[in-house]
Amino acid sequence: MAYDFARYLNIRSAIMPAMAPDGKRIAFLTDMTGVYQLWSVAAPDAEPADPAAHWPIQLTFFTDKVWELHATPAADHLIVVSDVGGNERQQFYLVTGYGDGAHDVRRLTGDDRAIHRFGAFSADGRQMVYASNARNHVDFDPYWMDLATGESRRIAAIAGNRTVVAWSPDGTTLLMVDAQATEQHELYLVDLASGVDRHLTAGRAPARYLALRWTERGIFTLSDRERDRFALCRLDPETAALEEILAADALLDQARGEEGELDLLAVSGDGRRAALTLNAEGYSRLYRVNLDDGNWSPLAPGYLPAGVIGNLTFAGDGRRLLFDFQSPTRNPDVWLCDLASEGCQPVTFSNRAGIPPQRFVEPSLIHFPTFDGRDIPAFYYRPPQDPPPGGYPCILYVHGGPASQQRPDFDVRFQYFLQRGYALLAPNVRGSTGYGRVYAMLDDVELRMDSVADLKHAALWLRARPEIAADRIAVYGRSYGGFMVLAALTEYPELFAAGIDVVGIANWVTFLDRTSAWRRAHRSREYGSLDEHRDLLVRMSPIHKAERIAMPLLVLAGDNDPRVPLYESEQVTERVRAAGGVVEFVHYTDEGHKFSKLANRIDSFTRMAEFLDRYL
Repeated sequence: MAYDFARYLNIRSAIMPAMAPDGKRIAFLTDMTGVYQLWSVAAPDAEPADPAAHWPIQLTFFTDKVWELHATPAADHLIVVSDVGGNERQQFYLVTGYGDGAHDVRRLTGDDRAIHRFGAFSADGRQMVYASNARNHVDFDPYWMDLATGESRRIAAIAGNRTVVAWSPDGTTLLMVDAQATEQHELYLVDLASGVDRHLTAGRAPARYLALRWTERGIFTLSDRERDRFALCRLDPETAALEEILAADALLDQARGEEGELDLLAVSGDGRRAALTLNAEGYSRLYRVNLDDGNWSPLAPGYLPAGVIGNLTFAGDGRRLLFDFQSPTRNPDVWLCDLASEGCQPVTFSNRAGIPPQRFVEPSLIHFPTFDGRDIPAFYYRPPQDPPPGGYPCILYVHGGPASQQRPDFDVRFQYFLQRGYALLAPNVRGSTGYGRVYAMLDDVELRMDSVADLKHAALWLRARPEIAADRIAVYGRSYGGFMVLAALTEYPELFAAGIDVVGIANWVTFLDRTSAWRRAHRSREYGSLDEHRDLLVRMSPIHKAERIAMPLLVLAGDNDPRVPLYESEQVTERVRAAGGVVEFVHYTDEGHKFSKLANRIDSFTRMAEFLDRYL
C-alpha cells in the first residue's frame, strides 16, 4: 500500500524531556498537534490517585513552534522558548505548576526585536541568567531575572557571540562561552554583582568546550584542547587548567579502525557521577562514569537498539536518566533509564500514522574514496523493492552546517522517498563533525571546494553501482547543504539530473552582507571574510555559474529567514531562468530558516516528491 507525504508527516516525535522535582511527571516537547508544543505525562513508576495523570496533557498552545524547554530540580516550573514565524528572535515563557498537571503560562521577555538565549537557573530555581542582544542586536550581554516578579537587569555590556552556560555553585559568577568560530570557543567569567569580565581561557590553545557543568567539584566539560577528539575533562575555574578523565579513544574499537567522538554529557548534582554518549560512526553508545576515579562502564547495552540519543539529563533525584532516542526505523520518543537496574523503557509512544514499522528502512554504513585518497563515510539506503529495469533513481542528500553530521536518525523524508523507489546516499563530507577537529576543518575558507569534490566522488560511487540508474541522480540539501547542491550542479553538471535547494546560499558576498549581524563574524571564520577573501568568495559562488544549471532545479525558502535571507533563493531563481533553465521557486511567508508548520511541511515535501517524480 502506498502512502502520501501527508501520511508520513503525521508521524509524531517526542523530545527534550525534563522531570518534575517530585519525580511524578515528565515534561517534553512533541509535535502531536503538528507543531512542537510543551506537554507532560506521569512518570512510569508514579502512582497518582487519578489514573488520568498517565494520559499526556498539553501545556502550551502557541501558533508557533516551541524550540526549547529548560527545567530545574529545585522548582516546579519550566522555561520554554518560542519565536514568531521562524524569525529566531526567541522569547522566554514561564510555565508554572507542570508537576501536578495544573499550570499557568506567562511571557517573561518583552523585546520582540531581540534574541534571548537561556543560560541557567539559580540553586533555588527562583532566578535565571541568560544572554540577549537587545542592546545593539549584535553582541550578547548577560542578564539576570527574578522569575516571580519578572524584574530583570543587564549585568554587563559585553562584546561577542556569547551564551551563558553555567552559574557558579556559590551564586556569584557566571560562565560564558564566546563562539568565535566553529573550532574556537573562548570561556569568560562574569561577576554577577559588578559585571567584571575575565577571559578565563586567554592564552590557551583554540578549542571547543561542550556541555559545561559547574559543580562544587569543578567544571566538567567535553573539550578537544589537548586532543583531536573530545575528551571528558575537569576544568579549573581559576586557571582553566584541564584534567583529562576519559578520552574517546578508550571507548572506540581501535582494532576495527572505528571513528567517532564523545558528544553528550550529563553530570549529577554532586559532581561525582556522569553519563555520556559516544558517537561511534554516527551511532550513540551510552556510558556511566565515576568522576572520582574515571572508571566507566557501558550503560543499558541490552535495552537500546542501534540509534541516536539526544538531550541526555539526570532526573531530579539523580537516580535516573532521561533522554530522547530515535533510529532509522523508530521515530523519536522519550526514554527513562534506571541507574540501579540499568533498565531502560520508553515514556512516550509517538504515533506512526498507522504505517507498519517494518516498512521503514535501515541504512548501511559505507565509505567511498575521494580525490585525495581519503575515505568518506556515508549512509546508503536501498528501497525495499527490487530495482526496476535500468536501476533505482537516486537522491544524494547533503547535510547543512557545515559543522554538522548526518546520523542514522529517523527521517520521514528519507522513508517516504525509499517507499517510492528512490535510493539515498547521505555522506559526511569533509567539514562534518563527529570525526575529530582536523576533519571538521578540512573545508575552511580556501578549502571549501574540496568538500564539493567529495560530492563528485559520492556521485561516481553511486554511478558505479549496478542497482543505481547512473543518469537519474538528484542532489538535495538545505541551508549550507543548499549551497552544496548549487555548487555540485555548477561544478559537475554532467553527474546530476536534478537539484533541490532549500534555503541555500547562492552568493557568498550577498549572504555575508545580509545575514544577521550577530552571525557575521562567526560565519566569516568558516567561509572567509568580505574584507580579506572577497575574490575567493566570488569565485566560489554558484550564482556566477548559474548558466551551467541546465537540469531542473527546485528552490524552497522562508520569507523570515535571518540566517540565509530570502534574497539568496530569489537571485539564483532569476539567474537560472534568465539562462533558459527550468526552475521552480516556492517560498513561505510564515516560515524562517526551518519549516515548522505542518501545512507548510506537507506542501514543501509534496512538491519535492512531485518534482522528483516528474524529472527522475
